[in-house]
Formats: sequence, structure tokens, C-alpha cells
Amino acid sequence: MSRFQKLPRHILPGFGLSMGYAVFYLSAIVIVPLSTIFLNTLQMDAETFFSAVSAPRVLASYRLSMTTAFFAALFDALAGMLTAWVLVRYRFPGRKLLDSLVDLPFALPTAVAGICFATLYAPGGWLGVFFEKWNLPVINTPSGIVIALVFIGFPFVVRTIQPVLEELEPEVEESAYSLGANRWQTFRKILFPHLLPALLTGTTLAFARSLGEYGSVIFIAGNLPMKTEIAPLMIMSKLDQFDYAGASAVALVLLAMSFGMLLVLNSIQSWQQKEIR
Repeated sequence: MSRFQKLPRHILPGFGLSMGYAVFYLSAIVIVPLSTIFLNTLQMDAETFFSAVSAPRVLASYRLSMTTAFFAALFDALAGMLTAWVLVRYRFPGRKLLDSLVDLPFALPTAVAGICFATLYAPGGWLGVFFEKWNLPVINTPSGIVIALVFIGFPFVVRTIQPVLEELEPEVEESAYSLGANRWQTFRKILFPHLLPALLTGTTLAFARSLGEYGSVIFIAGNLPMKTEIAPLMIMSKLDQFDYAGASAVALVLLAMSFGMLLVLNSIQSWQQKEIR
């Protein structure tokens, strides 16, 4: 490098100072608060810990949370991909309004969403009347939990797929059509391989978000023991009983699940970057 050539100047401070600020705020906001879970859990011996996290009601809450989060994320994957496709590939009146409504679950308090769903699907609600006629209850059932989780996880899928679709030029599809491919072949062999990493990323985010959801679920679940009790509810129940160590033990299990989802997500993102290269 010539001595007359200037080094690139950065707007932000150098690496040392920027890294120091980043580590400080990450520690203050994430690491230190989460470390209290480990500290409270250390007060328990191994037998007490496993007894707290493996009680029948707690295991039932794990199964319910994971099952409902899985089905909600699966539905979000299908509906989110279709919604992103419509928003990117078509122009129609009200498109910007629809695009804004996608982010509504991010801005709306989850408790408000839970009250809305509980009112809507109650036996005398607008939709609950029809489900009652068909003998398909929604309130106080896992189905109601899935509906609430679909609502809060939907934006994650749309917002991860939408930028990828915007980068795909329509000429790619036209080239496939000109070579004799039909719509299904074009989607399966041309479009879907590009969308798959983003789809998996959004679905994983929706699943991880649904796993710890509390506010929108608590009103529609009914909180029936061994039936509609979610894992976050078990944490709140133990806190109400001043069992801080037990609550921390259940929270630690959920934290491990969420951290596992983040590892999967990072692996998907690394794979996505390799595919782009």
C-alpha cells in the first residue's frame, strides 16, 4: 500500500472502543439478567432440580408448548410464504395497508391480542358461534393456543422471505418458461431453492417466539391442569407460590430450548450465506 493512499475512515469509533460498548450493553441487557437464572438454580441440588423440571404438570406443559409452537410455525411457513409472494409480485389497491398490517403483531401488546381472540372465539363470539354449531370448541383447547401462536409468529416468516423474493428477478422465471418448464417446475427447481433458507429461518424464529409466548395465550388457553397449561404459565405459577428456585429451573429448560433454536438458526443463516456465494 502506498504511503500516499489513505486508509478507509469509519464513522464509528475503532474496533476496540466499539467492541467495548457492544460487550458492555450486551452484558447489561442479556448476559447479566439471564445469569440470575443460573444463580437461582445453583441453590438447588440435582435431585430437587430434576424433580422441579420433571413433575407431571411441568412435562405436560413442555409437550403442549412444543406441540402447539410446531403446528403454529408450520402454518406460518405456508401462509407467510404465500403472503410474501402476494406483497412482492402483485400490485393492487390496499397493498401498502396489507404490508403494514403484517407488522401489527410486533406492535400490538400480546395481552390485547389474547383478549381479542378470547372474545372472538368464545361460545357467543362472532366466530365462536359457528364453531359451537359444529361442536369444535376453540376456547380452553390446544387449538385456541395454536391460533394465538400463529398470530404472533406470522410476521417473522413474511419479513424473512420478502427481501429474498424482491431480489429474485422475474426474468429468471421467464427464462424457465421459455425453456419449456411449467409453473410447478419453475417454482420447485428455480424459486424454492432460493426461498428455502429464508423460509427455514423465519419458521425457526416463529417457533422460538411461540415457545415462550404467554400474554396472547393465557386468555384463550383456559389454563386447565395437564391439558392447556403452557410452560411459561408454570413459571408464573411457581413465582406466585414464591418458589423462585423452581421457577428458575423451568425457565432454564426453556432457555436451553430457545438457545438450541438460535444455534439452529445460526446454522441456517450460515448455510444461506454459502448458497448465496
